Order: sequence, then structure tokens, then C-alpha cells
Amino acid sequence: MSRYLGPTWKVSRRLGFSILETGKELQKRPFPPGQHGNSRRRSQSEYGLQLSEKQKLRYMYGLNERQFHNLFVRASKMAGVTGENFIYLLESRLDNLVYRLGLARTRRQARQLVSHGHILVDGKRVDIPSYIVEPGQTITVTEKARSFQIVKEALEATISRAPYLAFDEETLIGTYTRLPMRDELLPDIQESLIVEFYNR
Repeated sequence: MSRYLGPTWKVSRRLGFSILETGKELQKRPFPPGQHGNSRRRSQSEYGLQLSEKQKLRYMYGLNERQFHNLFVRASKMAGVTGENFIYLLESRLDNLVYRLGLARTRRQARQLVSHGHILVDGKRVDIPSYIVEPGQTITVTEKARSFQIVKEALEATISRAPYLAFDEETLIGTYTRLPMRDELLPDIQESLIVEFYNR
């Protein structure tokens, strides 16, 4: 299954969850898209709830099904709680951290910056969006990318950053200082349902 490249607002409305984390998608029309979107919704089965929770996270981080499942398998082999490990791995992806640092306005934009070779990790060019960044590593943009309008606009639009990230406004160097804590991430996601989905 390929990565979804269609309209994100339609997906957010269908899932009833802001995959862009802004909430804008649901402000004007907080109901599913389509002719009957505003009518009463039928109750979901247990499987439907599990699938919906999985899709929320998958669309939010922009992964295809194979990538998503492979990352879950990796999380299940780590010590600790599988669901939390899974979210930590998703959050540690390079494209996500570029977005969290405010170097891009969306994860899609961040993935493009990484893929085109505009991001450095510990001073070395990394063009793999799924690269897992370790705590202590630094992330910045290349000299060429500093002049990009999309980078400038993203930095101007950034009001705050996650507490597990440090960022120098002058040098544009961000540091992944530590692994995030569960209560700092995705309060509306029930990762236990995703674990149940893959353990069926």
C-alpha cells in the first residue's frame, strides 16, 4: 500500500481527529465528508475502533502500511510497554523531528526537505525521512536551505517547541535532548487499541 498523498482535511474529518494537530480541519465542519456525513453515525465495532486508532496515527505521521507495521514489530521487540515504545519510535523519526523543531510547517514538507538532502544530523547529510534520531543528536538545515522561503515561514510561524527538544534560533541547530514522556504526546490516541489490532 503506497503512502497517502490526497487531501488531509478530508481524512481528518472522516476520522474525527486532526492529523495536522492544528484542529483547523474540524472547526468549520466537524463531521465526516460526503453527502451523508452530517447524519447520525453508527456505533463502531471493536475492530472498527482499533482500525480507526491505527489509521489516526498512520496518517498523522504519513507512513504507508508496511512502514507502520515494521515499526510496530520493532517496538514490540524493545523492553518496556509496546504501545509507548511505538509512539517513541514514531516521534524519533527524522522527518517528524524536523517538523517539531519548526523547520517545516507540515510533516510532508519536512519529509521533502529530508529527501532532497537539506537536513544534517550531527553535521552529516541524511536524506532518509525514516531515520531514527537518538537522544543527544543535533539536527539542522544546510547553508543553502537557510535561505528557503518555506523554512523562513515555518520558523516565523513556530510559537513553541516540544520540551524534549532544544533549538538555537541563531544557528538553527536543534537537539533531540531526551526521549519524550508519554504524557507529552498525543493525549487523544489510545495506543493500546493499536497493540490489540496487531495482536489479533
